[in-house]
Parts: sequence; C-alpha cells; structure tokens
Amino acid sequence: MSPTLIGLVLFAAVLHAGWNAMAKSGGSPLYSIAAYHLVAAAISLCLVWWVPPPPAEAWPYIVISVLVHNAYYFTLGQAYRKGDLSLVYPLFRGSAPLLVAGGAAWFAGEHLSEKALAGVFLISAGLFSLALFGGLRVKSSLPTLGWAMATAALIAVYTVADGMGVRAVENSLSYILWLFAFEALPICLWLVATQRQAWLGFLARNRAHALAGGIASSAAYGLVIYAMSLGPMALVSSLRETSVIFAALIGTLLLREPFGRQRIIAATLVALGVIVIRYHVDP
Repeated sequence: MSPTLIGLVLFAAVLHAGWNAMAKSGGSPLYSIAAYHLVAAAISLCLVWWVPPPPAEAWPYIVISVLVHNAYYFTLGQAYRKGDLSLVYPLFRGSAPLLVAGGAAWFAGEHLSEKALAGVFLISAGLFSLALFGGLRVKSSLPTLGWAMATAALIAVYTVADGMGVRAVENSLSYILWLFAFEALPICLWLVATQRQAWLGFLARNRAHALAGGIASSAAYGLVIYAMSLGPMALVSSLRETSVIFAALIGTLLLREPFGRQRIIAATLVALGVIVIRYHVDP
C-alpha cells in the first residue's frame, strides 16, 4: 500500500477515535451516534445532487450496509451494557480485520499474501492484548464475548459490503454520499417513535456537539470507503482499527489516564503490523 493511502486511513482512525471519545463523553452514546448520522445525512443530502447516482448494481450493497449498520448499533449497545469498555472495544475491533479478511476472500476473491496477513495478525494481536490485559475471564464473560463477537461480525459484513459496493461505482463519492444519506433513517425514525421528547431535547441541547461529531464520523468512514476502492479491504480495515490505540493516546493526553504496560505492548504490535503492511505488501 502506498504511503498516501496508509496516511489517509490512519487519519481516518484518528477521526474515528475522536468521535468515539465524544460519543462516550456526551451523556448518551446512542443519542450521540444517532445525532452524528443525522448530521452526516443532512450534509450528504445537500451534496448528492452534484454527483451521479450509483448504478443499479451498487444499490444492494447500500441497502445491506444501512441495515447492518443499524443492527450494529444495537449489538454495540448490548456489548457495552454486558461488559466493560476496556474489554469489549478491543475484542470486536481486534476481531473485525480477521473477519474482513475471510469475507473479502470468500465474497470478493481478494486473497492476501502471507506477509500481508502477518501485518493483519500483528494489528489484531495488539488490539486483543488490550482485552487480555484488561482482565478477560472467559467463563464469566461468555455473554459479553457473544455480544462482542456479534458486533465484530456486523462490522465485517458492512465493511465487505461497502468495499464491494464502492468498487461497483465509477465515482466513489457517489456511493459514500448516498450511503450516508440513508444510514441515519432507521435509527432516527426509531428514536422519534420511541423516545421522541428525550431525543429531540438532546438534539436541542447538543447542536455543536452533534455537528462536530457528525463531520468527524462521516469524514472518518468516508475516507475508509474511499481507501477500499483503492486497496485491499482487510488491510484498510486493519489500519482503521488502529483507532483503538489512538483512543488510548487521547485518554492519556487529554483525560490523564495512565498509558501503562499493556498499552505499550499493544501499540508496539500495532506499529509492527503497520510497518509490515507498508513495506511488505505490493501497492
């Protein structure tokens, strides 16, 4: 992969870590996430008229991605309710690149070299190590593991769907904008139907928060989708999940959390994985 493409995905990972930190500190993660997607949808609807519509073959991928993204919000909430963030977040983020590698090979015929797979495994191992050092107890964490793996599977499904979908269009921005325009619809309609007053009150009180998070989240995933039009899905997914390390750095620098030995080990493994992907994978 080229340095430019790697840099774009790592920048997307920084944005991803940033908007996740905002969502977790915003009082209601579900409301924050829905607000971000509402902002992304509003921006996208203003821009879709400037790009050609996606061809017919791309629409099934858009529909799949919208539905799976909204299912992901549910399993994500369940995982966070069943287990600590320090356990579930590294688990599903560390598992996703491995599942994307399998899905890309099965559905898109995208097979990685042994060296590329080594880079993916190093990054996943680094992320898994955060969960292991965080006190993973298999017997007492089976429900947590179940929800975390369900979340990882859904991440892999929408990643592969978007990777294949963006390759079915000539204009990547067309796919990205139409996806974002529809992605907010299910979760926002559900909140209006079930929690109207609380949801609208949250929006009214947090307009600046929603705008900043919406721009960051849409830019983060938009860059990832664009990168998948140019590079292997599993490698892009692996680089994207370095957001876990960036989130740890944000916690250390801004929230005064200790970085600790486990985070140093994880960051080292992830850095080695990025180096392997950069220097041992054909562009």
